[in-house]
Order: sequence, then C-alpha cells, then structure tokens
Amino acid sequence: MDSSNQEFLRGTLKTIVLRLLAQQGRMYGYEITQAVEERTHGELMLTFGALYPVLHKLEDEGLLITQSQEVDGRLRKYYMLTPTGSATAVRKVDEFERFIQLMRLLINPSSTMTFGQ
Repeated sequence: MDSSNQEFLRGTLKTIVLRLLAQQGRMYGYEITQAVEERTHGELMLTFGALYPVLHKLEDEGLLITQSQEVDGRLRKYYMLTPTGSATAVRKVDEFERFIQLMRLLINPSSTMTFGQ
C-alpha cells in the first residue's frame, strides 16, 4: 500500500469508522479492519494500532457504546453508535464529501463543477 494512502487513511479514520458503524449497526474491531480492506480491494489496510485508539476516543466522546458477547468461548467487544454518534456520522460524511468537491476544484480548476453541486 502506498504511504500516501496511509496518510489519507489516518486523516479520515474517524469518519470511516462512524460511517461503517452507521451502515452495519454494530461491528467488532477485526470486522472493521476487514470491511476497510474488502471495500477498497486491499488498497487500504487498517491496523489495530490505528483503529483502537480511534474507537476509544469515539467512546470517550460519547459517540460509541460497547457490548460484549461471548463467541466461541472468547469475549468479543462490539461497537455501536449512540444517537449522537449517528448524527455525527451523517455530519462527518457530509463534511468529507464537501472536502472532496473542494479538492476536485483545486486539482482540476478547469472543471465546470461548482461547490455545492
């Protein structure tokens, strides 16, 4: 994986996690890493060392709650959005989409696209 992809991933990790949880309802850590890898066809790989600090921060901010469940004799911790987390997920995705539009304008200034389209 390209090192610039890792840099972009770090800057958007909170949004990615919130969006995945908004779509899936609840997920555990490994499941989140696999979803990122599968959806990007292996172009982005999320490490546990990057993921868990973000999950803990989101939990501290009141955006996530956890639920433990025993699976095959092991305790698995699932993460789910709180109502505030759901609203934040929508807002963060909207902000990121606006950022992508602005980047397109910067990269391709001759584009006919205008902000807000």
